[in-house]
Amino acid sequence: MNAAIVGDGSSDGFALAKQAEARAPLAQVVAGRQRDLAFVPPEGAEVRIVTQTEDLGREVARHSSAHVLAQAVLRLYPGARYSIGPPIEDGFYYDFEVERPFTPEDLERIEKEMRSILKANQRFEREEIDRDRALELFADQPYKIEIIEGVDAGDPTQEAAADGPVISVYRNVDPGSGEVAFVDLCRGPHVPGTGRIKAVKLLRSAGAYWRGDENRQMLQRIYGTAWESKDALDAYLHRVEEAERRDHRKLGRELELYSWPEEVGSGLALWHPNGAIVRKTLEDLARQMHLDRGYQPVYTPHIGKSTLWEVSGHLGFYRENMFPAMDAGEGEYFAKPMNCPFHILIFSSKTRSYKELPIRLSELGTVYRHERSGTLHGLLRARGLTQDDSHIFCRPDQVVDELVGVVDFLRDLFGAFGLGPDRVRFSTRPTKSVGTDDQWEQAESDIPEALRRSGLEYEIDEGDGAFYGPKIDIDVRDAIGRYWQLSTIQVDFQLPDRFGLEYVDDHGERQRPVMVHRALFGSIERFMGVLVEHFAGAFPTWLAPLQAAVIPIADRHATYARDVAGRLSSRGFRVEVDDSDDTMGARIRRRQLLKVPYMLVVGDREVESGTVSVRRRTGEETPGVPVEDFAGKLAVEISERRVELSI
Repeated sequence: MNAAIVGDGSSDGFALAKQAEARAPLAQVVAGRQRDLAFVPPEGAEVRIVTQTEDLGREVARHSSAHVLAQAVLRLYPGARYSIGPPIEDGFYYDFEVERPFTPEDLERIEKEMRSILKANQRFEREEIDRDRALELFADQPYKIEIIEGVDAGDPTQEAAADGPVISVYRNVDPGSGEVAFVDLCRGPHVPGTGRIKAVKLLRSAGAYWRGDENRQMLQRIYGTAWESKDALDAYLHRVEEAERRDHRKLGRELELYSWPEEVGSGLALWHPNGAIVRKTLEDLARQMHLDRGYQPVYTPHIGKSTLWEVSGHLGFYRENMFPAMDAGEGEYFAKPMNCPFHILIFSSKTRSYKELPIRLSELGTVYRHERSGTLHGLLRARGLTQDDSHIFCRPDQVVDELVGVVDFLRDLFGAFGLGPDRVRFSTRPTKSVGTDDQWEQAESDIPEALRRSGLEYEIDEGDGAFYGPKIDIDVRDAIGRYWQLSTIQVDFQLPDRFGLEYVDDHGERQRPVMVHRALFGSIERFMGVLVEHFAGAFPTWLAPLQAAVIPIADRHATYARDVAGRLSSRGFRVEVDDSDDTMGARIRRRQLLKVPYMLVVGDREVESGTVSVRRRTGEETPGVPVEDFAGKLAVEISERRVELSI
């Protein structure tokens, strides 16, 4: 954003933008609230002008693009019903009820119609109306009626259409005739006119249930994107193409890492040998790093009695995300959605002294969450997931040190993969929470202090903490610039209360410990999905399921190839011999497609000299390398966990 200016009570955002010499202004933020440029800020109000090249400006343009999309659809498909169309990351969407699903040809027609609307430079005009007028205005649009009635009922999910006690609408007005071309429920803000939207592209369509409820009407959702220039749009479309090439689901099939057979069920992955080797390598690294940092390993069951989840609060706060109960004849059991109650019971299994604290319990624990089928996305959003889950039980005066230790840990862990942390968010107390004001105040002062000591800059997400305590979310940035939320660190004073946890202090008094929840990978599944896309399937050698393939040129070289493979395998390297009947070129191509780091080609010359011809998956070749020399360099590369990116 541009530098802050101050409203004078008479100048609108257009005048203030001119005063600030803002280039390509789209909206304004007045006293922390987003407004159209037509709004006149009160005298003394702090104002910042929003331009088209900043994230908030793009969000405003995309929101306006969604309205243009709806207008185009209603023009081309009379009788269509429209529901909601918000901006989303890098784009926007709008949901419609139409007679048939949209086709790619439909999207081309709609996009062409949108361009004509942009060229017309229709004005966005805001109007505030009462409930009765809104019901009359949208009488033939049932989804809008439901939204209006939700606003009237105080439904917080209908905020987008409400602005305090009034309902706001936006009209698209033709600048020549002054006629209203389109009207929609919306809080805003919007760009001054459709001509301010410089580059727009429709991407795809898909089915989407109204309100995300699979028992409601199936609508047709059109996704699009909008940018400040054609160059910016082209750069984004290139990133999208690259993301599709890196899709971990596609690469998982090609590299034989994992699969999701229908017979198993949605959101539940089967790990094939290649994927299992990578996963085991991740888990072995995590286990050793936890041991090195004073964590104690534990194992806990996959299910637990309903009484446990009642005490923990999960049945009250989280039941919709839990699988249905199982009747075991002695009460109900639930598949665990979290590991924390089990770790709590381990802590409370005996009397604890202040001298024992902090106690750090760690588990690679598999949990099960009843995610809706429409939200599942390969390994990135699954129903069965294994967390590198740890819980730290400590004294209140130890919380900051423990948080600093966790941040230091995740830096080392992510560093092994050449990743962040790249973005940090501190989430504060939500509207619905438990615990005293003093507890929240202490926790919300401990987290910023720990982040300051760790040298991490952070954003504040007001009101986005867990119901039982504030949290830190850590994002990493991948090879093509996308952010992925992985680690979560939470300070919890509620579960120790609910379970009556205690330790004996240095005066013999019983005190309540503080509990820190933390998962660094987030889950093994999600982290694996991120890694596959980050490396485009070309894992670093230390992580690759197969580190080298020995390829004999002819049958007479097969014995020597097996000897080379045996010598490398004896040193712990993952090696195979490819002596199939295919041509040597076909065998090399197959190993390149599987992204094997090294192919060792052996023929007459190599047999005679006791060497190998080393071919990297990137295509570089080095002939005549002694086997022991190659083994030594491979050992160093693996021990140093060198990272290469396939861009």
